[in-house]
Amino acid sequence: MVRKQATKASKPRRAAQVNRQAPKVEVLQVDLLQRALAWIVGRQIFDDLPRHGNTKWLPTQLIVLAILWVWSDRSQLTARYQEARQSALRFYEELQLHTYQGFIGALVTWTERLRPLLWSRLQELMEQVGGCYWRLGEFLVLAVDGSRVGTPRTKSNEQAFAAKKYGRGKKAKSRAAWKNKKRRSKKLSEPVKPQIWLTMIWHMGLKMPWCWRTGPSTACERGHFLDLLKSCVFPENTLFCADAGFVGYELWKGIMDAGHNFLIRVGGNVHLLRKLGRVQLERDIVFFWPHDARTSKQPPLMLRLLEFQGARGPVFLLTSVLEVKRLSLKKARELYKQRWGVELQFRTLKQTFGRTKLRSHNSDRALVELDWSLFGLWIIQLFAVKEQIEIASPPERSSAALAIAVFRDLLRDRHRVVASPRMLTLQLREAVKDDYDRNSSKRARYQPNYKDAPSATQPKIKSATKQQRQAYQALATAL
Repeated sequence: MVRKQATKASKPRRAAQVNRQAPKVEVLQVDLLQRALAWIVGRQIFDDLPRHGNTKWLPTQLIVLAILWVWSDRSQLTARYQEARQSALRFYEELQLHTYQGFIGALVTWTERLRPLLWSRLQELMEQVGGCYWRLGEFLVLAVDGSRVGTPRTKSNEQAFAAKKYGRGKKAKSRAAWKNKKRRSKKLSEPVKPQIWLTMIWHMGLKMPWCWRTGPSTACERGHFLDLLKSCVFPENTLFCADAGFVGYELWKGIMDAGHNFLIRVGGNVHLLRKLGRVQLERDIVFFWPHDARTSKQPPLMLRLLEFQGARGPVFLLTSVLEVKRLSLKKARELYKQRWGVELQFRTLKQTFGRTKLRSHNSDRALVELDWSLFGLWIIQLFAVKEQIEIASPPERSSAALAIAVFRDLLRDRHRVVASPRMLTLQLREAVKDDYDRNSSKRARYQPNYKDAPSATQPKIKSATKQQRQAYQALATAL
């Protein structure tokens, strides 16, 4: 009897426990931002980062603030910071960076140290989500190109980025020698506005940045590329694809000495040799051995010369991949056409993301603004491609414009309650380009005249002279 009474008495308690429901927790849009950024920023990547003894904020706080800052579409930099800070206050119980001046000063100080760490982190995530797009065949293919980004015409920016003696340098042609008298009598044009030169290495499979280097508008993109080769670690079997501006013995030998390969367009400024060695070689094998390399007893570079018909004439490519089975002419042609995607990346950065002209009046801050703008755009593209690959949508169909709009909407209406915690995932999966069939041509009505447009001509190819063959044999014997 005692047991039965105890059983009967316990039933109402259990019923009451079942009827008690936990209060429903509302999920805000800012919560979706927090969960997304938690995937990108982890404390473990900053364990070995030395900090000043007086620094109270954590590196993760600075990074999250910087990403939200560049995601904001406000017109003023300070307004962007206030919007970013209001969202970041939801992430952290205490946020030490209270003012815009303190925030931007911290970015100027720490971006140089944080940049390589974030490069490695994002590249690691790219490999995790890339799948079959991580490598194209056996190669990890990276495109290289450069572009300029405008800055305000302030004294600081002009001193750091503008050409010092525009039109008055030693290499400038004398106006007195101009045949056109009308042009000779006109005043010199205004100096070029201060611009930052950006050299970017871009992942051709996933369609997003890999790393970059910045400098003044007069910087050399080949020099930037060499610096990146020396300072960055690239995966095995990396193939660099570039246009005709990236030529030269030092650059090509640097790529090959690092254990990588290249596929680069060449023109009439490149001189190649045939019949340099005694061994009978394939028809497309050539040697690149400029005079400076030969006199300094540097070995010649054995390369393959490929040719195919382009839209405006023949295209000549040089590659360090000598085996046709590894890189056929058809595959090389496809890869070179895909290289054009890096130009679209520059357009996305400037036009779609709104960085045609930066807003920082100080040169150091302008460089930081560009760095974090690149990181912000890269992270958005990574989020979108990650979700789209999961539903078998290729990266070339991803729309950066729609993905940017998704994150800016989350930041703008951060206190809005979302209907589902998976809302961000669903929106990013839908951020793809239209797949409708066009009924008309996409070409403009008024076409520019391409007849006088510069184009890379055929490289100069000659048979090796007796002196060159003797120098090659002497070098081979010495080695």
